[in-house]
Amino acid sequence: MEALSHRKASARLRVLNPDGTPAQNRPLSINQTSHRFLFGCGAFEAVALIRAKTDEDRAIRQERVEKWLDLFNFGTLPFYWGNYEPVPGQTAKELTMAAAKLLRERGVTLKGHPLCWHTVCANWLMQYDNEEILRRQLGRIRREVTDFKGVIDMWDVINEVVIMPVFDKYDNAVTRICRDKGRIGLVKEVFAEAKEHNPGATLLINDFNTSVSYEILLEGLLEAGVPISAIGIQSHQHQGYWGLEKVQDVLERFSRFGLPLHFTENTLISGELMPPHIVDLNDWQVSDWPTTPEGEERQAREIAEMYTALFSHPQVEAITSWDFTDECWLNAPAGLLRRDNTEKPAYQALRSLIHGAWETHEDLVTDDQGYARFTGFKGGYAIASEGLTATLELSEDTDATITLR
Repeated sequence: MEALSHRKASARLRVLNPDGTPAQNRPLSINQTSHRFLFGCGAFEAVALIRAKTDEDRAIRQERVEKWLDLFNFGTLPFYWGNYEPVPGQTAKELTMAAAKLLRERGVTLKGHPLCWHTVCANWLMQYDNEEILRRQLGRIRREVTDFKGVIDMWDVINEVVIMPVFDKYDNAVTRICRDKGRIGLVKEVFAEAKEHNPGATLLINDFNTSVSYEILLEGLLEAGVPISAIGIQSHQHQGYWGLEKVQDVLERFSRFGLPLHFTENTLISGELMPPHIVDLNDWQVSDWPTTPEGEERQAREIAEMYTALFSHPQVEAITSWDFTDECWLNAPAGLLRRDNTEKPAYQALRSLIHGAWETHEDLVTDDQGYARFTGFKGGYAIASEGLTATLELSEDTDATITLR
């Protein structure tokens, strides 16, 4: 069986002329215009574009967004509570909604990240007791899920639960309620709230911990009936590429739950690697972390290999590169663009896969009954013949009649 057969479907088309007669012996140009698979990236540049104050900054951000859109169809937008609502009742809804609509108008599927997390938590919650903190946490989920319903219908509902109740870097409201409710108790409540207010939403749990601890947590959550739509797996590789052996191990261990897998935050470095003795990546704070030619070639090789392995696995539905440019988290050279907006080899490597090897373009000729067949990657297609056009959505093996117009 072909390695990527699960990503493809076959179409048997009956092609009609505008008058309803079979389009006999007509040349057809079949061109894929969208992917069903979610090829994603952090979409923070869209927020920065909306926020831009000067023409110069706006031009820089616009160029980045256009290059982002040339590559990706899936974006993660920030909902970190401490930043989204720094003062009670004063939220970034208007800014975030504008960024979301900008991307949606260009056909991008969106995810909000995250609804509950102990890091970048709202400091003003600390004045309340645990009961009130939980009430406000659930209210925050209800508000965001309701406000963005129909624009954002996918959420990282809760982030990094494995470490949440034992997190000891600093006191915070969410760790407090997680200690009180327990991991499963808190996850059950936040998922129930999100599910109630957007029953059709895709709801993820997300974690950087890929050890057996995450597996045990997932077992408990599923036994408790938590409506997890997909398992989120972070893969921040600041200290070096996982390698195929670890990638395959993670895929094998987490695919046993029978849920879709989303690689939610993928990072590969194009400069000097973070020292191996660093336990918490946030502890590596440097003022300058340059990209290098050697590192860029390494990053391109690694990202192509990892994406190919993930795309080849039938349970993986989404892959999200985390930083689009080099001036983001930890100042790391983790982007696909350099700071001057020039494309790194990793950008070009991904483009050659997403819009090259994994995209279908064919020229066909109908038979004397107007039939034509093709097999292609699942997604949207434009079909053209002698100035007439039609569209097709290919999601499974299809028998379709299309009329050229």
